[in-house]
Amino acid sequence: MNSNSNPLSRRRYVIAAVIVIIILVYVGQLFKLQLMSPQYRDYADSNAFLRRTLYPARGAIYDRNGKLLVYNRPTYDVMMVVREMKQFDTLDFCRTLDIDMERFHALNADMRDRRKNPGYSSYTPQLFMSQLNVEEYGLLQEKLYKFPGIYIQGRTERQYNYSNMGLILGYVAEVDKNKMAADPYYMRGDYVGKSGIELSHEEDLRGEKGVEILLRDAHGRVQGKYEDGAHDKAPVSGKDLTLGIDIDLQAYGEQLMHNKVGAIVMIDPKTGEIFCMVSAPTYDPVLLTGKSSDFSDNYRQLVNNPFKPLINRAIAGTYPPGSTFKPAQGLVFLQEGIITPQTLYSCYGGYPPLGGRPACHPHGSPLALQAALATSCNSYFCYGLNAMLNNRSKYESVTAAFDVWRDYMVKLGYGYPLGVDLPSEKGRFIPNSKFYTNFFKTDRWNAHRIISIAIGQGEILATPLQIANMGAMIANRGYYYTPHVVKERKGAALESTYTTRHDSGINREYFELTVEGMADAVTMGTCRGINLSPLVEVCGKTGTSQNPHGDDHSVFMGFAPKDDPQVVIAVLVENGRFGATNAVPIARLMLQKFFRGEIPESDQWLETSIINRAILPHVYTRNLPVNKPSNR
Repeated sequence: MNSNSNPLSRRRYVIAAVIVIIILVYVGQLFKLQLMSPQYRDYADSNAFLRRTLYPARGAIYDRNGKLLVYNRPTYDVMMVVREMKQFDTLDFCRTLDIDMERFHALNADMRDRRKNPGYSSYTPQLFMSQLNVEEYGLLQEKLYKFPGIYIQGRTERQYNYSNMGLILGYVAEVDKNKMAADPYYMRGDYVGKSGIELSHEEDLRGEKGVEILLRDAHGRVQGKYEDGAHDKAPVSGKDLTLGIDIDLQAYGEQLMHNKVGAIVMIDPKTGEIFCMVSAPTYDPVLLTGKSSDFSDNYRQLVNNPFKPLINRAIAGTYPPGSTFKPAQGLVFLQEGIITPQTLYSCYGGYPPLGGRPACHPHGSPLALQAALATSCNSYFCYGLNAMLNNRSKYESVTAAFDVWRDYMVKLGYGYPLGVDLPSEKGRFIPNSKFYTNFFKTDRWNAHRIISIAIGQGEILATPLQIANMGAMIANRGYYYTPHVVKERKGAALESTYTTRHDSGINREYFELTVEGMADAVTMGTCRGINLSPLVEVCGKTGTSQNPHGDDHSVFMGFAPKDDPQVVIAVLVENGRFGATNAVPIARLMLQKFFRGEIPESDQWLETSIINRAILPHVYTRNLPVNKPSNR
């Protein structure tokens, strides 16, 4: 008896437990549907209230002299509350918006597609069509009473006073589903920075949305503000930004680089503020504004352009720095005691231990470091690197010596991104000993197997910004501030990243010697074309960046004045051959513009020559348009 009753007893408990669980599940579902579900909550709310998002004005952008670069103009979105829509004349609606029925159905489908619009609800306002202009808004507003469930929402659209700086300013575009999923601030139809300053300073520029709660009657008609607007939240405009960029200098640089590929960077060495950052080719920022169809067409053309105008070569270009790397080499050799200011090395048209390779141009011999910088002697720096890597009294192995060398180069700003306040900066490449050990499959390699890095070739890669930053390090006699485009943020301090001093770990006296060598290069060496005496004393270093795909690249790095530097400049022209051929004349004109504000009559012939000079593959040089700086 006991054996039979126990299973029955247990069965009753099981059945009772199942019933309780079922009841709890139903109660839970009812609770979820009625109290927790946003769909039902939205439906309940929508009967009495209409919540309208109030969009803030995006922050304006100014140049360093207060000239307005980017501002906003009003634009309008067509919003739908699907549950409130009744039958209306769709043909009249389409005619008012100047769209066909096919477009109407496509927009409607996109709005209802939760893959494209994750926040879709038939009870809340949804974006149907964006960016109506004032005229289109007026036409729709007059007929809005005919289209129940539809209303107009105000926004702003970016406008530009100048046709320059597309790559620095960047552009805004409609937010994608990934961004919406990652940040609940955004909803379908919102615009977000996609590149340049618009992206890197998105949170500063976007501001904060507001909300307006409107009270509706039983027929859905708006009766006014709920409790006289007591629960409304006003939008907060985005922060205005002031850039370190001088728009006139920027426009002039873009004019000089027309029909060329490369970059110009000018920096204030005392602060790290960027005066101009030219990447050629570039684009007019107005091309990436307007309605989505125009935006898409223009964007596609820019992407398909063989010269890739959407790449900012100043911060993402891949180039051997060439002879502009030699000052960094000399500084390391001095600091490590490998050479002294008086150390002499011979040159007989090339590096003697390797049979005259790398080759060198004719000049006096033997030379000390100052003269080697002035004449850009290849042999001198090959001797120096060999002496450092083979010094067993100071380093236990070639790999140990090389890693010491590399650590100095990193402190001098090479090998890693500098941290400029723009997206997509590249660090480029400074190898370490493991790289060569893996490459040669032994740790017994020697300096002669990598000798090309002594003159900024081989595996050494840098961006034009890094080359300019090296100039700032020398101009300051041993330190730099992280280069940055934004000078001021309204109502907020500049990040400490851009006010922190970065020291090289190299004695100031060695920088003074390097400055003297670069001054000699301008007065009697490879940079004579940039001698602006008596206006200003310029220090400089030319470079020829080897290019296996065509003519070598022309490079220049320098600063002025010598004793109280106000500006550093780096110029790189792809396929421009020797540094003195194209980079130096461009740098000369840019410095004239910086210090004089205009080009003197004596240099106007040079200006005309550079502007009209096309340095591109021949297939692309036909019927090229003339480029002139303009403001709108």
